[in-house]
Amino acid sequence: MAIEILTDTRPQSPDKRPTPERPVRLAARDLPTEEVIRTHHHQWGQLTYTPQGMMQILANDNTWFVPPLRAIWIPAGVAHEVRIIEPSQLRLLNFHADYLPFKGDNCLVLEVSPLLRELIASMEQIEQAGARENHLAAVITDELQAAKHLPIRLPMPRDKRLKSLCEILLADPASGLTLEDYAGQVGASSRTLSRLFEQELDMSFTAWRQQMRLSKASPLISSGLPLSQVAAELGYASQSAFSAMFKKTFGESPSSFFRQK
Repeated sequence: MAIEILTDTRPQSPDKRPTPERPVRLAARDLPTEEVIRTHHHQWGQLTYTPQGMMQILANDNTWFVPPLRAIWIPAGVAHEVRIIEPSQLRLLNFHADYLPFKGDNCLVLEVSPLLRELIASMEQIEQAGARENHLAAVITDELQAAKHLPIRLPMPRDKRLKSLCEILLADPASGLTLEDYAGQVGASSRTLSRLFEQELDMSFTAWRQQMRLSKASPLISSGLPLSQVAAELGYASQSAFSAMFKKTFGESPSSFFRQK
């Protein structure tokens, strides 16, 4: 079944499309849980961020879970879908093609600093073009270019059987079922699924599931869940086992990582 890709040129009230005169515009939408913005693309670069809530972004055969500590840079022309996991204050910074903070066609996961968070909040108060908007746009661009890039992405397959399995795993990250257990659910043998993991995602089933669990860890911790409960919800035998895997991936313990943020 083909994916419908829409061109997002719909006018808003007021219109938040960037122009050469106003190259950075902020669009704000508050969305409820399970709201989905269908697969679409637009003619400008976009920073997708929520100061409150949780989103899942799908683009370029990858998925990201986006808590308030992170933002996703989506280049112009890249088809993407937004799924709301928790009630979210969606904030979209739209950048004109002549004023992009990043080059290339790759989506980027960025750490949102306290300064960037406040700059975005200030941009939301702008109603008319003027010097203040221009100054904020310039500082926001500088802050984005200085932001830390986070190597957090979860590759998603195109094969419908493997995609079905990955969606099952995403819905139940704590499951301890084996590849053989899942084979009957998605209509493919465990050998076929194992081969598809390597061919399409360049990793094993076990490695993908581990990466999936870590990709969901930060949003859970950001929501205030105790580490022991996060470990249980992600299928780790203990909090220490989860912390050890987190430190192996990110270079520091989860408590240290989020205390700094």
